Amino acid sequence: MLPLSLLVQRDPFGTSRMGCVQSSAGCNRCPACKFKVSVTDLHASIDTTPTIIEEYSDVVLKYRTPYFRASAKVTVPPIRRAGRWAVGWIQACTHMEFFNTYGNMGTSSWEIPSLKTGEYKMISDSDGVLYPWYGATTEVAVVEGPTHSPLKVELSMNDNFYPSVTWDTPVSSGNFPHLTRITRDQGFTTWLAVMNLDSGEVRPLRTIKWRMRLQIEVEPLEDAGKRARLIGTGKQEQPYILTNNQPIPETALRKPNANDAQMLVWRPQKGPPVVVVPPKAQR
Repeated sequence: MLPLSLLVQRDPFGTSRMGCVQSSAGCNRCPACKFKVSVTDLHASIDTTPTIIEEYSDVVLKYRTPYFRASAKVTVPPIRRAGRWAVGWIQACTHMEFFNTYGNMGTSSWEIPSLKTGEYKMISDSDGVLYPWYGATTEVAVVEGPTHSPLKVELSMNDNFYPSVTWDTPVSSGNFPHLTRITRDQGFTTWLAVMNLDSGEVRPLRTIKWRMRLQIEVEPLEDAGKRARLIGTGKQEQPYILTNNQPIPETALRKPNANDAQMLVWRPQKGPPVVVVPPKAQR
């Protein structure tokens, strides 16, 4: 396996054709489809522990959701000629509702405009360091040919939410608690994929769908540590692995990622909405 520095020396999408990125089955013509990578021991799950609420701060409430975890063992076939290949996890956000209600004062929400308007059906959830991969450690492996024997690789990733929500409205200069409810519903598609780094052609090997939903009710006048509680069981629906692969759209492979594209909007009961935190991609 090669050091990951070789993976980021150039953008494989600069001028190259995307190959069968739009084909779930592959064409058996382009290099990514003819490169027969085998996958074993594929697992995907969400921890069964409930979301943990933290009320240690006078300024913010924090919550830590259970982890989504995915892992697989991959066998890369011999590479008969010079070439570079990457195998790893790619993830995209497909749906996002994240509302924080402050009684009758209004609601704040983290929004991804391109998803909300329907311009994008999904957006990259890369760490922003190593597009299009979700991360740069256990999430991706790089191999350079020629090689003379198969190479076995173990790949894994995990994801969860650990945000801070202000007790007071995001446009307030004080810390008096007005927060009454948190609602979050976010959906993701995760692919195990193989990419020819010389041509930029990419093909999904496996496709996983998963979702994280939660509601937290808050009594703002209670003492800190006793204000917030989860509504419902707190257990998440388990991910499911698709029988047929879903194509990887271009928006899941390039900038911006979800973190850079999202913005925080305050919507008061009276008056126009206010953008509190603009998207990083526009700053």
